[in-house]
Order: sequence, then structure tokens, then C-alpha cells
Amino acid sequence: MDASKNYEIIVVGAGHAGVEAALVSARCNKKTALVTLSIENIAKMPCNPSIGGPAKGIVVREIDALGGQMGITADKTALQFKMLNTTKGPGVQSLRVQSDKIEYSKMMQELCLHQENLTVIEGQVKCCNFENDTVTGITMMTGEIINSKIVILTTGTYMSSLVMVSKNVTESGPDSEPTTHDLSASLRAAGLETFRLKTGTPPRVKTNTIDFTKTEIQPGTDQFVSFSTTTKEILPYDQQVVCYLTYTAPKTHEIIKENLNKSSMYSGVVKGVGPRYCPSIEDKLVRFSDKERHQLFLEPESLHLDTTYVQGFSTSLPYDIQEEMVHSLPGLENAIIDKYAYAIEYDAIDPLQLKPTLETMKIKNLFTAGQINGTSGYEEAAGQGLMAGINAVNKLNNKEPLVLRRDEAYIGVMIDDLVTKGTLEPYRLLTSRAEFRLLLRHDNADQRLLEKGYNLGIIKEERYQEFLSKMSKINEGKAKLKEIRFTPKDSVNTYLESLGYEKLTEGITGYDLLKRPNVECSKLCKELGYEIEAEIAKEIEIEVKYEGYINKALKEANRLNQMEKVILPEDINYLEIDNLSLEGKQKLEKIRPRTMGQASRISGVNPADIAVLAIALEQRRRKKGSNED
Repeated sequence: MDASKNYEIIVVGAGHAGVEAALVSARCNKKTALVTLSIENIAKMPCNPSIGGPAKGIVVREIDALGGQMGITADKTALQFKMLNTTKGPGVQSLRVQSDKIEYSKMMQELCLHQENLTVIEGQVKCCNFENDTVTGITMMTGEIINSKIVILTTGTYMSSLVMVSKNVTESGPDSEPTTHDLSASLRAAGLETFRLKTGTPPRVKTNTIDFTKTEIQPGTDQFVSFSTTTKEILPYDQQVVCYLTYTAPKTHEIIKENLNKSSMYSGVVKGVGPRYCPSIEDKLVRFSDKERHQLFLEPESLHLDTTYVQGFSTSLPYDIQEEMVHSLPGLENAIIDKYAYAIEYDAIDPLQLKPTLETMKIKNLFTAGQINGTSGYEEAAGQGLMAGINAVNKLNNKEPLVLRRDEAYIGVMIDDLVTKGTLEPYRLLTSRAEFRLLLRHDNADQRLLEKGYNLGIIKEERYQEFLSKMSKINEGKAKLKEIRFTPKDSVNTYLESLGYEKLTEGITGYDLLKRPNVECSKLCKELGYEIEAEIAKEIEIEVKYEGYINKALKEANRLNQMEKVILPEDINYLEIDNLSLEGKQKLEKIRPRTMGQASRISGVNPADIAVLAIALEQRRRKKGSNED
């Protein structure tokens, strides 16, 4: 450990957000400290033992394209790889891996402990220190002061946290770890607003006590898929673990309904707002009372553990009721609970107080990322952590911040949603949140973002050259398909007939032929005697088949991005602009949008307000010009 107590960047919290922030900071040659309660907490998976899923999997691809770590570690420590929504369009397809939670955390610990420029400090932070509305470092519970130029808070669910089981409330972080009231109190004293959020976790049961013959097997995908483009090998399909699917039964619903008043959520104990898209099982029964049953996935946690995670069964009911609930499930009649479920409530900051860089507006050089910003999920946290780390480094280097647009990345969608619209409940990324999801695909994350990572110095030269080689192959393949013409005499007719098409009656380019449903690029290239890699063929196939839709989305994105180019002055006083609506003035003054595009997306700012704002900006520009003359 470094004896010096002065750092360029301090990251508080070593969850998924903290790890990405600390690693990118250190890899960009900034003297960085990562503060955690214990080394064992680094990249811990306190909830579901998996990475990825709808929208989230694409975020992991984006983290990888920008030079982050999550995708690499997820690939290396995965127990199962599964591509989701493969029967749907490419805009909603994404990867999910079942992780070995022990190995995942272990690998991240090793990386952090041996990363050059990074010092891991064990201990609890008491408060942040401020001077003239600028953060100057932190004070530990021991009284020790550690100074830094920038602080990134990634505290997860540890600020003023309460663990709840029925009416029993314990001041504690996850897994009976310490919590702190002082840290969020120091933020409020500095002028930041906090609010309460709630989340929860389901029970874990002993795997060897489950009767899997009463459940449905859920295998992975039998092909090479990965989060990181640097991954060359994955766990062979025949060695991958399987998950299982079971359902709640009428008896389950009966037990829950009879004991609803004993739930923390419905007994009045919970003050914070819970996650809409990952509710407790009792909340599901109340909200979706017409459903006869609910899906529950049984997921192995680690090869080192004999425990299974009951996905979808989060609850805060008493332990004895949890026993009855678990034993009412098909296959779990004799299951032994290894760890009971609980709810947890904690402090978060209002994300409307953040710049798009994730720096707080009121306090200079203080950045926040992850659940402290009101989000849920490992992937959302990691994406924010990476962006906070990148922008902290850019600020120290006096470089322009990196702000991703909504048509560039799901990470951009998430951060824009948070800083423009805010959230009153744990925010979760969904494909439906993205207007341009056909542009934000699993397959093209490197095309969208890798050059940005390279320009930041995070992506190394060798990897960048591999990317350029891939793009060259894609362009070459598309050119080849445009150049070649198939005729009624060609053997391709046999392939077309196998797909249910009639023989060709006239010549057609391979490019136009590929636009037909079910026609595969790899098969056409085989007819041409043209060798092509599977990944390249798939990419070409998507780009050609969806060309019209992609071009339409690009055109719309370019139109909207014209508003993103209009930068709003930092010193503008919205309260003094005549003809703005009262709500428009208040929202604009509070959120302080960076661009006209961001201003247009603020709830309560109407199109007339945007028109008035545009006129005010033009008048300001003319006045400034005449003063200079």
C-alpha cells in the first residue's frame, strides 16, 4: 500500500461502478485510490449471479468497446452463455451470462490489487470534505483525512441503509455489513438533495435439495458468443451449466396473500420506492392479480457453492413464511434455504443535480455513479462508473468531456434519462427506453464506440488495428455482394428452393438477394467460393437486411442531433427569459441542460418554450456581437 495520502482521484466504493471508475482512472495514469469496506467486497454480486440481459447486455458490449473491464471478466468467469431474443429483430437481441460469482469477484480483486497507479484502501468513509463548493477529499471513520483533486462516489446501497424482514428493521448494509449515516449527511450539508430508495433480494436454496425433474431445463446458446471482442475462447457448450425454470403455484399465492400485512412493503416499514421492473413477489401478486402464476428461474451461483438463486422471488416476508413459500414451489418442496430474502432501503441523490458528465452541479470535482444515482443493476452501475472515471480523467487533463448521445449508446440513453428526467424509483435500462435501438445493437457496439476508446488512450493500438481490419472485411464483403450477379443458371437456385423460393428468372446481385428473408450471407458467400468469417457474415447480413430501417433511423437521429450541437451558455439565467412558461423556467433553471436537445427532453419544457429559448439565444448572440463591435 502507498503510504502517501494524496491522490488525483479517490473512488469510494468498490462495487461494479467503483471498479470501472478506478481501473480506467489508473490505466489513464492517474494516481488513484479505491476505498472499500474490505477487499472481498470488490465487484461482489450481492443479488443475481449474472451479467447482461435485455439492453443490459448491450451496455456490457459498450463498456468493452470503450475499454472497460466488465465484459472481459464476465466472459472469463461465465458458467453459461445465452443469446436472448434470437427470434426477434437485431435491435433487441442481447447476451446474458450466468456468472460464477466467486470467480468474477476474485478476478476483479486481483486486477485492482495489481493495477499500476491504483491503491486499494480498506476502511469506511465517514464524509466528504469540501472547500469553496469544491470537494477536497474524504475523512475515514478513523479520523484519517485523505486528499484528492477529484472524488467519485459509488456507494451502492450502503448510505444510511436499513435491512428489513417483515417489521424487523436493522441498520445495516447488505449481508450485515456496516452502513453510514454521516456520508449522506455530509452531502446534504453541502447542498445536495437525497431521497430514499428500496430494493430487495430473493432467498438462496441448497442446490442438492432441489428436485429438478419437476422444473424446465434452460440451456445456453450452442455457438460462440461473447461480451468482449478480445475474447477468443469461452467455456465449451458441453461444459456449461444449465439453469431451470419453475413457477409459482396457487398455494404460493395463497400463502403470500394471507401474510401480506407481514411484508415490509405493506406493513408501512418501507419508506423508499421499490423497483418497478424487478418487484418483490408480493408486489407482483398485488399489481398483477389476474396472473395465475409467475416465472421463477433457478440459477446456480458458483461452482464453489451448493446454492441456487431463485430469480423473481424477492420478498421481505418473515423467515417462517419464506419457508412455506419456497416449499410451495414445484421442485422445491424439500428445499433447504441457505440464505433468507430481505429488503434494503438506502439514500440516493437526486440525479437531476448531475451534469451529463456525472459531476455534481453544486460541488466541483465530485462525481457519482451507480445506485447512488438512483439506478439498479450491475451493468447500469458499471456503465456509469466507466463514464465518471473517463470524465474525471478528462477534467484533470483539461480535455473535453465525453458525453454519449442517445443514438450512440444505451449508456448515453441512461445518463441522459437520469440527468434530464430524473427518477423516483430504481432506474433500469430497457430496450423500450431507446428511440434508436436499431442503431444500438449488440453486434455494432465496437463500430459505435471503439474509436472513442482509442482516442481516449484506453483502447490499445493492437486492438484498434484488429477493429480496422474487421471493418475492412465488412466493407469488402458488401462490395463483393454488390459486384456479383446470380443468374437463373447458377447453383444458388438449389439453395433458394430449399428456403421455399422459386428459381431465379433474371439476374440479381448478391446484395439484393441477401435482402430476402432467411437468406444467409455465409451461404451466399459459399456459393461464390468466397471465404468469410461467421462474425463478419452476420454483421453484413444485419446491415443489408435492415438497411432501409437503419438509414431511416440515422436520418432521424441526425435531425435531432442538430439540436445537440446548440450548446447552452453556462451563465444563462432562465428565470429572466420572458415568455417561457413558469414550469419551463423552473425546470430549466434546476436541471441546467447542456444542449438545446437536452432541454427539449425535460419533462415540463414544452415546444413553445424551446422556440422562446431559441429566440433568446439568438438575441443574446446578436447582443454579444454588437458589444464586441
